[in-house]
Amino acid sequence: MSTCTACTDRDAGDRYLCDRCTTRLADRLAGLPDLYAELSLVPRVTGLAEVVTAAPVEARAPIDLTALDMPGNAAWKLEVRRRDIQRVRWPERSGPEPASLMAHCRWLRMELDWIAAWYPAAAELAAEVRKLEGQALTVVGAPPARAQRLGYCVAVTDDQGTVCGAVLRRYPGEPVRCRWCATEYRTEADLVLLRHYQPSEIA
Repeated sequence: MSTCTACTDRDAGDRYLCDRCTTRLADRLAGLPDLYAELSLVPRVTGLAEVVTAAPVEARAPIDLTALDMPGNAAWKLEVRRRDIQRVRWPERSGPEPASLMAHCRWLRMELDWIAAWYPAAAELAAEVRKLEGQALTVVGAPPARAQRLGYCVAVTDDQGTVCGAVLRRYPGEPVRCRWCATEYRTEADLVLLRHYQPSEIA
């Protein structure tokens, strides 16, 4: 075998998943429990017809009942996949006990090196986890972007050579701009100097 069975365009050596697909699968498994936990916070979607026909005394569910079912369905799907992995690796053992989505995701992450190298259906697992992530994201939306910490502003702010020193942060896609002294690091040369003058422990 020479091609990754998941992306079909990268060399995987004698493994079923290349390093990139293995890393992506690990990241998705790590984030899946928190993503599905957010489903319980999603307001229930109520259509106009439901508002008109519902009895006035009917208790209104505060959350989307469909979203409530999704974590259980996701846990069941990963339990089925985990059962198959254990069947391939340890055919003499019994299958796993029912467990939470978090427990199944943790187990799969711990076994990921073996899965990538020896599990023939590794690409199917990767596709299934990607689909589960996508289903949850259609309900809760994409997670908010996190600010990247770039280091300290190295701009000189006065005639005495005082360096700003404020922490530089930016969101993906934004320009690098100090929020304190308003210095912008626009060119490649600016970014090289920024990197060069960082304290040694973070440079």
